[in-house]
Amino acid sequence: MKTGSLTGTRALVTGSSRGIGADTVSYFAEAGARVIVNYRNKEARALKLVAAIEAKGGSAIAVGADLTDAASRDALFATIASEFGGLDILVMNASGGMESGMAADYAMQLNRDAQVELLTAALPLLADGARVVFVTSHQAHFIKTVETMPEYIPVALSKRAGEDALRDLIPLLEEKNIGFVVVSGDMIEGTVTATLLERANPGALGIRKEAAGRLYNVSEFAAEVALAAVEPVPEDHTRYVGDVSDFRA
Repeated sequence: MKTGSLTGTRALVTGSSRGIGADTVSYFAEAGARVIVNYRNKEARALKLVAAIEAKGGSAIAVGADLTDAASRDALFATIASEFGGLDILVMNASGGMESGMAADYAMQLNRDAQVELLTAALPLLADGARVVFVTSHQAHFIKTVETMPEYIPVALSKRAGEDALRDLIPLLEEKNIGFVVVSGDMIEGTVTATLLERANPGALGIRKEAAGRLYNVSEFAAEVALAAVEPVPEDHTRYVGDVSDFRA
């Protein structure tokens, strides 16, 4: 992504205080976009990222929001409307479900219900020609046909349910000239999810890496997510990152 290629563009990346989201929002800022760093409870990290972006000459604000809470979502978009006047890119990166101490249906609340409600709330702010990107995993995208690790099943099922619900909105998005792309990647080294899976199932990451040949790291995968926001929408609305032959087989 070239410096200046996104000048004048406004981008929101959910769950962007760390990991894939942080690198994605940084790529946008480096390309000239004005960006919103969204966080749930990592304010210090979000503010540090904003400072780093501004130190490089970029433009960023940090806005906290719990995506499962309607009032919190409304406040997020009210701030964006006031500060930016609209959005050209929405990257739906925030997800979860493996955290301890959460409600039994938390994965479905966050990965399906909150995603649909987020996009619905964002629609009035999305400009003509805007792009929406939903970030998922091969393990979730192919869960209907390929088994995954038992520890990841609740997350995979909820992520796929969220993807399906968002795909149902494609006709509405197309009416508004808004593009929609799903970015599906394998396990990503260095992410919270990979760490939690490895903790629950020691050796799982190594086994998957051997089967896949290689796994993308956070920065590499974030670069693919950022490209999905600017490159032409694939015919099936899906950008696959890495080899998916064993999933399709």
